[in-house]
Amino acid sequence: MKNYILFYLTVVMFSFQGFSFSTEIPKSEKKALVDLYESTNGAHWKEVWDLAKPVSTWKGVQLRDNRVIGLHLFNNQLEGTLPESIGDLKYLEHLNLAFNNLTGVLPKNIAALTRLRVLKLEMNRIKGALPEGIGKLEHLEEFSIFNNFLSGPIPESFGKLKNLKTLNLSSNNLNGIIPKSLGNLSRLERLGLFENNLEGVIPSEMGKLSALKELVLANNRLGGDIPAEFGQLASLEILQIQNNRFDAYTGLRYMDANNLLVFDTDDTSINPYNQINLQRTRMADTKFEDVDDNE
Repeated sequence: MKNYILFYLTVVMFSFQGFSFSTEIPKSEKKALVDLYESTNGAHWKEVWDLAKPVSTWKGVQLRDNRVIGLHLFNNQLEGTLPESIGDLKYLEHLNLAFNNLTGVLPKNIAALTRLRVLKLEMNRIKGALPEGIGKLEHLEEFSIFNNFLSGPIPESFGKLKNLKTLNLSSNNLNGIIPKSLGNLSRLERLGLFENNLEGVIPSEMGKLSALKELVLANNRLGGDIPAEFGQLASLEILQIQNNRFDAYTGLRYMDANNLLVFDTDDTSINPYNQINLQRTRMADTKFEDVDDNE
């Protein structure tokens, strides 16, 4: 009987120890979170983490099976740079650091977050080029980084993000051409490239974006003609192309104007309103908003 009780207690003890161990996230992930906290002045965040308490109590950290799958620090007064170790959060699916005061460049290791579905970094002060490696984030459905100080071209590798539904790179200092590879994003519904220094013509490949509902290209240096392939954009509801250098609007003649709810242009030399019969048009300012989507 004594042996049985001893055996029973031993099993319970090991089970308890195993349970205690399983509630801890991997050291590499905890270190990545602490690095983020320290490099973005965590002591002055709006919602401060108590590093002495379990990670599960830290505001905005979402766990599943003892892995960090979500980090929601929207409008939390982060200031500073993102550490390279953020790439160690291998199971991260949702990263929202929007509406803060982040500076510096995007770490190259962000491309290691291959499970990421949502990446929101808008309304910060991030500079430098977009890493070419972002094309490795094949599960990404939303990438929003408008209103920062990004420069350089839009990487061709964005065309590999076949699950992307929203891409918003507006209000930066991006230059160069619109990559033809964006025409591969068959699920894309919203594309915002407003207020950059993009030039050249709109690639005809964008006519393949059959799911596209919003296309905002205003305030760039785009020129040439609107491609005739725009006639294939059957789902398009919002088109904003004002403040560019277009010299023709041929593609607008092939569009179904009945679907357009918003059409913006300020070109007085060529009036696209005379080239398509817009029946439900209203002029609209481009507005960008975000909310705390902690889910």
